[in-house]
Amino acid sequence: MKILGIDPGMAIVGYGIIEAEDDGIELITSGSIQTDKKLSDSKRLLEIYNDLTTVVNKYKPDCASVEELFFFKNQKTVIPVAEARGVILTVLEKFNIPAYSYTPMEVKQVLTGYGRAEKKEVEQMVRIALKTDKLPKLDDTVDAIAIAICHSRNII
Repeated sequence: MKILGIDPGMAIVGYGIIEAEDDGIELITSGSIQTDKKLSDSKRLLEIYNDLTTVVNKYKPDCASVEELFFFKNQKTVIPVAEARGVILTVLEKFNIPAYSYTPMEVKQVLTGYGRAEKKEVEQMVRIALKTDKLPKLDDTVDAIAIAICHSRNII
């Protein structure tokens, strides 16, 4: 099963696509959609829509797992991130891709066994699951891969 994991954001949307089978997980692709903060919010949201549409058209995932908005320390960012998440869900719905949501705590719990694990612990579990030492540089991309792996462990 091809799973698209997404870490939503207005400035950066991380994504990772994995192929999950009974015998393991393979990373197909990963990356990020980065928007220019000088642009209006509506233009940034359109860029997320268009770029994610391109990713979906190219890789044709069977389903998607999207990070749920859970708790924000910075109240200024919660609305733009929620708007970006809405655009992401719209793209998935347009292509009839089932979308599943996981909180950061749920992802940490599934990957590490501890819902309050540190970012480095999650990264280590992603490395182990993918059987690699090399991960993308952006945390948002690694988080998206972790979200996809989380979903794979809930369905396989």
